[in-house]
Formats: sequence, C-alpha cells, structure tokens
Amino acid sequence: MGASPPLRWGNLYAPLPAAGAEEHFQTLFAGGACRVERIVSHGQVSPPGFWYDQAEDEWVVLLQGEAELGFADGQRIKLLPGDWVEIPAGCRHRVEATAQGTVWLAVHCMDGAG
Repeated sequence: MGASPPLRWGNLYAPLPAAGAEEHFQTLFAGGACRVERIVSHGQVSPPGFWYDQAEDEWVVLLQGEAELGFADGQRIKLLPGDWVEIPAGCRHRVEATAQGTVWLAVHCMDGAG
C-alpha cells in the first residue's frame, strides 16, 4: 500500500493579500473537472469593454465585502456576504464594483460536473 498524498489546509481569510493593481486569484483545489479559487478584490473592476466569457460553469459566493456583477443582457446583481450566483458557461459577465477586502469563493466546473 502506497503513502497517502499530503493533506492541505488553510483559512479563507488569512492571510489576505495586500491591495494591489490586480485582483488576487488563488487556486485552493483543482481535480477532475472542477477548480476552486479564492479571489480577493480591493476595489478592482473589469476594464471598460471587457467581458468574461468562460468555457466552464461557475458558481461564486461572496464571503466578505460587497460586489456588483453586470451581464451582457443588462442585468446587474449586487452581492453581499452570503450571496451566491451560478453563471453558466458562455454567459458574458463583468465585475462592475468591489469593496476593499472583498473575498469571493469561485467553483469552476467543466461538462456539467457542478
């Protein structure tokens, strides 16, 4: 019988990266068809005219702070701690606003694995 792979653990809130020009993305888990990321925002928004148009489904929950997402169909969703949204693959969206110290948890899944 082989050795077990090493366990990994951490805390979603510590340490939070300092504010910078870009959002901070950290992959917490990647396996099979899914990937889990922690995203930390400090007031960043999507550049003018930029849209995320991802090949995978995404489920995102806001853990701390505030944010607003905009969608190509004109819909806007304001997120507060505990709010989540499912974004299907190919759904064009953008980050319209974030507060300092906003923490997101995003789950990306391919081929309906979510």
